[in-house]
Amino acid sequence: MATESDRSGTVTRRVPAPVLFVLGGLSMYVGAALAVGLFDRLAPSAVAVLRLIGAAGVLLAWRRPPAAAWRGRRFARATAFGLATGLMNLAFYEAIAQLPLGTAVAVEFCGPVAVAAVASRRPRDVAAVLLAACGVLLIADVRWSGAPWGVVWALVAAAMWAAYILLGARVATVGNGVDDMAVGFGAAAVLLSPVLLLGNPGGVGALVDPVVLGLGIGVGVLSSVVPYVLDQVVLRRVGTARFAVLLALLPATATIVGLVMLGQLPGGAEALGIAAVVGAVALRSRDGDPPSPPPKATTESNT
Repeated sequence: MATESDRSGTVTRRVPAPVLFVLGGLSMYVGAALAVGLFDRLAPSAVAVLRLIGAAGVLLAWRRPPAAAWRGRRFARATAFGLATGLMNLAFYEAIAQLPLGTAVAVEFCGPVAVAAVASRRPRDVAAVLLAACGVLLIADVRWSGAPWGVVWALVAAAMWAAYILLGARVATVGNGVDDMAVGFGAAAVLLSPVLLLGNPGGVGALVDPVVLGLGIGVGVLSSVVPYVLDQVVLRRVGTARFAVLLALLPATATIVGLVMLGQLPGGAEALGIAAVVGAVALRSRDGDPPSPPPKATTESNT
């Protein structure tokens, strides 16, 4: 009899990888747009932690990580990865509370572009960093006078995204990546839970509002569970080089979602800055990177 994972794998294989990637990006930024609607009840940082708790609960119930995932260096590595992810989301939500969605995503992309350039140092990578820097400067020039802290938070999110990439690469080489992601999210949710009590416009009572809790869990599923799982599927199918090319679609996807769901239309200079960041990601991501190594065999539970 075919298992549930076999059936889901058969379904995803029928869908082209770029389509899966775009669906993941749309899910992520639709979730972010829904999160903006919670900012009048909860602080952006509290919404980010609520998203993390929702994602952790769904992943832990789904994966049921084995006892080995909760011990020793593997647990410490997963926790560091979870904290990087949680802090990245926290900084990103603080940024989109003050900046248009597409603008915040464009600035945040400095993180992965910089990691790629430092790791390679090829002329193409240096050019990509310079192009991304020009794009961010264009965006900052537009936004600095009206929302300077939004730009700062977006740059913090970029730094945390860089940490997420570096720690995620280590997590992926040890044990089962999705199991460790579930453990890391769970540990980070516990460590960051005090943030839920800070600066909520709706007071502590907003945390027990069923509508707020339901939306928070929904944001966690849309913005974390769905895109991260689809990313794993796409990475296995296309490898790191082609996957990196697809990343260039995300700032544009976020801009479209921001326009349709939030009515956020970027100005001329801002749109040019976003386009420069998209170009930097595409330039950095041209074919030539080595393919992803095959996943290591593991005897641990994959249920």
